Amino acid sequence: MSAVSETATTPRLDELVGAVRAAVRAGTTAAHTAELVAGSLEPFLTDPALLPESCMEPDPDHYTQHVLHVEEGGAFSVVALVWLPGQHTPVHDHVAWCVTGVHIGTEDEVRYALAGSGRERHLAPVGTATNEAGAACGFAPPGDIHRVANTGAGLAVSLHVYGADIGRLGSSVRRTYDLPVREG
Repeated sequence: MSAVSETATTPRLDELVGAVRAAVRAGTTAAHTAELVAGSLEPFLTDPALLPESCMEPDPDHYTQHVLHVEEGGAFSVVALVWLPGQHTPVHDHVAWCVTGVHIGTEDEVRYALAGSGRERHLAPVGTATNEAGAACGFAPPGDIHRVANTGAGLAVSLHVYGADIGRLGSSVRRTYDLPVREG
C-alpha cells in the first residue's frame, strides 16, 4: 500500500469531518465510538461531491491510501482507500477502533479469529461481508482481524476513519498475519 497525504478538501468532506468529530466526542467506549462514527459516515458515502478527484486516484500495483484529515491531537484520522479490481490488504488487525464506508464500488471482507496453538496456530474464518456503496461498519480491537479486497470489476473507493493519528503512524495496521487459514 502506498500512502499519500492530501491537503485538498471539499465542503462535504469538511461537513463529514465535523460529524465524525461530534461522534468521537460522544463515544463512551471504543466499540460505541465506532458505532457512532459509522452512523455519522453513512449519509455522506455516496455523495459525488464528497471527495476531490485527486483523492480517488488508484495505483496500478496495489491499493493506495489518501490521508484526508488528521484531527488535531490525533483523536481520529480520515483516509480514502482506492482499489483497482483484485487489489487487497494482507490479513491484519488495527491499533484502534476502525470504521469503513464504501463510497464507490464494492469491498469484500473476511474476518478471522486466531485458533490453535504452537505449530497448529492458524486463522479461522468467522464471517464475511460484501459492502456496497453507501454501507458503513465499524469495529474495535480485539476481534478485528480481517482482509479486505476489491473483487468487483471496477474501481472501489472507501473511507476509513481510525481512532489513531495516521499522519504520525502512517497506517492503522497493528500487525499482519501470515498464518494458514483453516475452517474451525
